Amino acid sequence: MGAAAAPRAAGAGAPEGRSSPGCPPTLAGRLTAEACTFFRVSTHHTAPPARRALRHRILTVTATAATAVLLSGTALTGTAAAAPARGPKVPQPPAQMSKVGGDRLGTPGTQVDLSGGAPALPAKLTARSWIVADAETGDILAEHNAHWQLAPASTLKMLFADVVLPKFPSTEQHVVAASDLKGMGEGSSLVGIQENQGYSVKDLWLGVFLRSGNDAVHVLAAMNGGVTKTVADMNALAKELQADDTNVVTPDGYDEPGQHSSAYDLTLFARRGLQNADFRAYCSTVVAQFPGDFKKDKKGKPTKVRESFQIQNTDRLLSGDYDLKRYPGIAGVKNGNTTNAGATYTGVAERNGRKLLVTVMNPQPGHNEVYREAGALLDWGFKAGAKARPVGTLVPPLSAVKAAASATPKPGGDRGKRVNASASTSSSSSSAGLWTAVGVTVGTALLLAVVITVIRRRRPLPADGTGRRSERGSGRGSRRRKRG
Repeated sequence: MGAAAAPRAAGAGAPEGRSSPGCPPTLAGRLTAEACTFFRVSTHHTAPPARRALRHRILTVTATAATAVLLSGTALTGTAAAAPARGPKVPQPPAQMSKVGGDRLGTPGTQVDLSGGAPALPAKLTARSWIVADAETGDILAEHNAHWQLAPASTLKMLFADVVLPKFPSTEQHVVAASDLKGMGEGSSLVGIQENQGYSVKDLWLGVFLRSGNDAVHVLAAMNGGVTKTVADMNALAKELQADDTNVVTPDGYDEPGQHSSAYDLTLFARRGLQNADFRAYCSTVVAQFPGDFKKDKKGKPTKVRESFQIQNTDRLLSGDYDLKRYPGIAGVKNGNTTNAGATYTGVAERNGRKLLVTVMNPQPGHNEVYREAGALLDWGFKAGAKARPVGTLVPPLSAVKAAASATPKPGGDRGKRVNASASTSSSSSSAGLWTAVGVTVGTALLLAVVITVIRRRRPLPADGTGRRSERGSGRGSRRRKRG
């Protein structure tokens, strides 16, 4: 109620307030735009009383209906509806995207091959981009605009960890200087690091993975030589991993012009990180204690006893929420949320010995929507199993491509060419990727065994933060809604 009356569409009938001839009395109670707005009554002769009474009733019904339309703005059955108001233009993926990992990945829209008997994809997926892949083989089971370059939010911290985490032992201590915390964006997510306080590297990484703390990221970046150097290192590793959709501007994922990644690249970053035991341990931790202030004596002076406070992982598939259960078999890895990116998420889960990676970017707004869609895609991937024929592959690092090419015997040149074709970043959608190609083409049994061991080895899931092996199924800042 109270809405303005809908404007009439062009050609829909007589304008409001004018009569249209030929409207039969039987339509008086259900006026249509094709018939008339007000029933036309002749006044050029005197009618019998019965007819005058009939006309009076018809006019009364007609006027009442028209008044209701004007007051409520509710269109009667059959009337032309007003054109919907134009909202913000919905972004569309590029007409042609990268073909890294397979030709089909360069085509906008959903790519999936159900011809092997796999079930239909989940209904009502709203994310602008997503991907489901086998973490071991690299086979992409299905994807939707996986190479669309979008703002990554804090999922970019996976690449940050890939670069910096191997450089410092977890027990190393660092006293935070004021300069370590400079340059953080307004509204950044924080774990609560304080100047002039000491933290272990393990503490800092728990702050990165559990609370997505940009303060922890900046301290670790300072240890790595500064933000500028760390950003350069991240861009260099992105190139090495063939993550060509990625350009890093900030190490924490905070919104900045020119910073972008893709669901495909974020999945590469997760797969790289999960080969590191410390990475797996941090990203799968649900709850931890974080260093706080030092206790004070009766005179208000700090003592040597330091307090701590609890931090919980904001990955809701890992920690659960009041309206969302922990996902069975989940083992990390990273979530994010910014104004430009919306919600983003990359996760890995294991079921019956099979490990799947999923990345979801920018679904429709809604509480835990990014986790619901990620969980639905994981459910589909586990149910589909081998019935979902690959539509692409997660490519190996460039160094692996070069090593495989140099290790391949090339008598006659044919075998070498076959390896290079399989290693190409624009291989066909049916290709299983470089790693499988090496296993097929290398003639040395020993090297073949090594390759199979490296690629197919089963990695145990990390502890869930309580010492048990995992078997388990972000807020916004003031102006830019970031946490990063």
